[in-house]
Amino acid sequence: MTAFPYTLTETAAPALALIVLQVDETVEQDFRTLFAPGAARLHVTRVPSGEALTPQTIARMETQLGAAAALLPPAAKFDAIGYACTSATASIGAERVGELVRAGATAEAVTDPLTAALAAAEALAITRIAVVSPYIASVGAALAGAFEAGGLAVAETLSFAEEVEARVARIDPASIAQAARTLARRNDVDGVFISCTNLRTLDIIDDLEAELNLPVLSSNQALAWHMARLSGAQCADGPGRLLRG
Repeated sequence: MTAFPYTLTETAAPALALIVLQVDETVEQDFRTLFAPGAARLHVTRVPSGEALTPQTIARMETQLGAAAALLPPAAKFDAIGYACTSATASIGAERVGELVRAGATAEAVTDPLTAALAAAEALAITRIAVVSPYIASVGAALAGAFEAGGLAVAETLSFAEEVEARVARIDPASIAQAARTLARRNDVDGVFISCTNLRTLDIIDDLEAELNLPVLSSNQALAWHMARLSGAQCADGPGRLLRG
């Protein structure tokens, strides 16, 4: 065997990583839509999460988050890592999530859908929102409390009261859109947030914004926007006012 000489180079595109729940079927696909080919190098790891999202499974996930981050390529220099779970961030705390992720991987920035949504609301001058979520009451209450603690008033939360993640990933986007319409029409708000990285939201945001004349944010859209902002990566054009700047 003859050894052939070679050179080493680094790809110029920003390096992004997602820590995705084992049961999530949506966020990876959304990110490959939200970032055009070549706009970013996307790496994904999974964290054990259980078939149902409850306070108990969230608590177990907290103990495994650092190990999941450690499974990302150790030689990669990450510009941003996103923990792709809105409700678990609300329960664990964004600061604690950041500590756990950094214990397993090195990144210039760490974010999550809750932190991203608060930053997006500030960018769009949203101060009072209505929230659509799939969560059971105990999980949804923690999310509303986290938004309030972050300075964002929550007028009302409407939930599908579903804890089985396999069903969450299959909730019809038309049902999600109708829930958003219902909330916006009966509350005085300046934005709507659709929470959960496992909900299919990208295809309904533009139509909802045009109909409601309000900005509509979703977990995956906001997370991609925030990771792009932190890393210098370029998101695709849309959906929503947030990504169109």
